[in-house]
Amino acid sequence: MTSTEKSIKRYNRIAKYFDSMEKPMGTSGFDQWRKELVQQATGKTLEVGVGTGKNLQYYAKDVDLTAIDFSKNMLDKARVKYNGDLLKTNFLEMDVQNMDFEDNSFDTVLTSCVFCSVPDPVKGLQEIKRVMKTDGQLIMLEHVRSGNRVLGIFMDIFNFMPLNIVGNNINRRTAENLKKAGFTNTKETKLWMDIVKFFHVKN
Repeated sequence: MTSTEKSIKRYNRIAKYFDSMEKPMGTSGFDQWRKELVQQATGKTLEVGVGTGKNLQYYAKDVDLTAIDFSKNMLDKARVKYNGDLLKTNFLEMDVQNMDFEDNSFDTVLTSCVFCSVPDPVKGLQEIKRVMKTDGQLIMLEHVRSGNRVLGIFMDIFNFMPLNIVGNNINRRTAENLKKAGFTNTKETKLWMDIVKFFHVKN
């Protein structure tokens, strides 16, 4: 079984409990950060890793939204939350590492707490770069490995625990991965220490 297949299996398994598991994150500021992130989306938008649909309530009505996830069970929960409120939303079961979209398809690509669980983050980001329009934007809310020497080593040592339980890595170096994927115009905003950040990336 590949790492991607293992991740899909994990998320299909925990989909029914996922919202309850993430509830503490809402009270710690993530709900407000999600809202601020989504409000930056314009035009034809792709949300990668829509999960159970936590961001859907924040999109403007005029956003032409495509929402993908590689977990069928997570995507099904998002569809239930959708309830027809967003008139231009297309839900697709799809892996960011291998997307079916044509080049230069989207004005905005959005992720929130997604690239902790993409098995090959550089490949996923390269695919995002491919499907973004030449003047498009990638906006991300992600948790990353701390640059603090002691805390960073701690995150490396204990990464196996969340990875094996839910498929999340706590030590991803997302800024470095963006560069490896070919993005050069990146702005970072710290939200909590140097672990939770906004990334605003121009193609």
